[in-house]
Amino acid sequence: MKIILASKSGVRKKILDDNKIACEVIPSNVDEDEVKNSLISEGADPLLISKNLAEIKSIKVSNKNPDRLVLGADSVISLDNKLINKPKTREEALTILKKLNNSKHNLISSVTISKNGAMIWNHTDISELKMKNLSEKEILNYLSKIETKTLLSYGVYQIEAEGLHLFEYIKGDINSIMGLPVKNIINYINQFEK
Repeated sequence: MKIILASKSGVRKKILDDNKIACEVIPSNVDEDEVKNSLISEGADPLLISKNLAEIKSIKVSNKNPDRLVLGADSVISLDNKLINKPKTREEALTILKKLNNSKHNLISSVTISKNGAMIWNHTDISELKMKNLSEKEILNYLSKIETKTLLSYGVYQIEAEGLHLFEYIKGDINSIMGLPVKNIINYINQFEK
């Protein structure tokens, strides 16, 4: 069974490929900032924002692809139950890393599978990460190694690359932190195929 991945994330595609889940990529092109701002204005917390974004992406692509399973995903950083957005500039990235510095935060990864324009399954994983106590020089040194395009697309740290060195500890599934709780997806798809 070939699913549709409603995301242009190369990391998510690689996780599916590495786990032998055949997929076709059809990005949802949802305006995430618009959705986030609307939800925040209604008092939504980061968990609800992550779940809603995964569902919206999945359903949008599902509406145009009848009888196919469509996987939508979203990951957000929650610091003291407040949403930390992806940076829009390198300066914003520095500000975010200073906020996360020497503190615990959660990375929330939500996935939704839809069929015929309706959600049929969803799952959310919450991981806890504690960043080391880094000097500004160490943070700037880290940022100098990351391409701007990568930084703005994927957020302030890529756990699968240089970002791993920022942390004192990580509690959670590494695939989930990279953007997809793939074990749960595999379990669901296996049940679906029976």
